[in-house]
Amino acid sequence: QVQLVESGGGLVQAGGSLRVSCAASRGTFSSYAMGWFRQAPGKEREFVTVISWSGDRIYYADSVKGRFTISRDNAKNTVYLQMNSLKPEDTAVYYCAADTSRVVRTTPTAYDYWGQGTQVTVSS
Repeated sequence: QVQLVESGGGLVQAGGSLRVSCAASRGTFSSYAMGWFRQAPGKEREFVTVISWSGDRIYYADSVKGRFTISRDNAKNTVYLQMNSLKPEDTAVYYCAADTSRVVRTTPTAYDYWGQGTQVTVSS
């Protein structure tokens, strides 16, 4: 059973930056595609970004392209999400997720394991 723990969320002003991390334990982190999703109050969980197990394939939602960067360190079993130029509409709970199929996918139902989420709040 893979366990994922997010950290690094918080409150930031619009235009600011935050980096959230997701540490994995158990399982074989280096073989999983890792995704970040977010969910704002009253809205469905939405795709933010995904990185393949090797890091050679990365996809972003249009809403974050050019502002967010995903990366991973397989030696540390950790995936990161660097968020720059934050906007109030980025406010949400951010979740990391692992896809053990190794296929790079953007739909939440494709992912096998989820973290508990970390709150990111961007004030205007």
